Amino acid sequence: MSDPNWGLLKKKHRLNERARMMQTIRAFFVAQEFLEVDTPYRIPCNAPEAHIDPVTSGEQVLHTSPELCMKRLLAAGYERIFQLCHCWRAEERGQRHLNEFTMLEWYRAESDYTDLMNDCEQLLRALCPQETLSYQGASITLQDPFERLTLSAAFDRYAPMSLTEAIDNTCFDKIYTQHIEPNLGRHQPTFITHYPADMAALARLCPEDPDHAERFELYIAGMELANAFSELNDPAEQRQRFVAEQALREQMGKAPSPLPEPFLQELEHLPPSAGIALGIDRLAMLLTDSTTIDEVVAFTPEML
Repeated sequence: MSDPNWGLLKKKHRLNERARMMQTIRAFFVAQEFLEVDTPYRIPCNAPEAHIDPVTSGEQVLHTSPELCMKRLLAAGYERIFQLCHCWRAEERGQRHLNEFTMLEWYRAESDYTDLMNDCEQLLRALCPQETLSYQGASITLQDPFERLTLSAAFDRYAPMSLTEAIDNTCFDKIYTQHIEPNLGRHQPTFITHYPADMAALARLCPEDPDHAERFELYIAGMELANAFSELNDPAEQRQRFVAEQALREQMGKAPSPLPEPFLQELEHLPPSAGIALGIDRLAMLLTDSTTIDEVVAFTPEML
């Protein structure tokens, strides 16, 4: 009879590396004078997003991200904050997805998304002092600067059609997943920037190009690792965007999502800021050369 703990034992070296990774992350942000915060997991509602579904918890929901509470702290006067926490999203399961996962989020007042790119570069080099990451046989350099590529340029380089054509033909997700993502961050980390405004519901628009938002996603070895943007701090515009997301959810046959009124009421006090969410489980995959997310968490849903 096989030992039921054998699967856990095989993960031991990866879980050890994950623990060291978490310690390094905390030390990095403390050294940068960030305050670690701890916000509620169970909340009345999340920010309405058409493609993200929350997990219910009684009459409330589990947070899909700590962003609303963290931005309220920024609005109250906190300047640099970070959080390591569990988040929940319904019906997310795959080689790189769990419906309960670990997120790192950090926020900077008086900053924009370019400051977060610098943070990412410094954090990854703190985690890999040798400035080289080996993943699935590929060698990825972490020396700066990381590649910065607009979304439109990524389509021109890797896709069989332009970004505009993909959007007009309602096949953006398919083309992006099949043709673009696998090619990103293969030799060095890649920041994908300048998303269309309607793909960034919480982001500030580019002052010089209001059709696009100050948002980026970070990719390493074809894997999305982080999503970031300069924060929108206009309550009226944010409400309009939330209402548009609600309408899109209804069109998709999804349950309505109420508006986070306390967040909207306090948004006018939010200074120019930038925030980012980085997937800890995926980062652990990269740092331990693991092919699936199951290898870097102690228990998967199927083991419980």
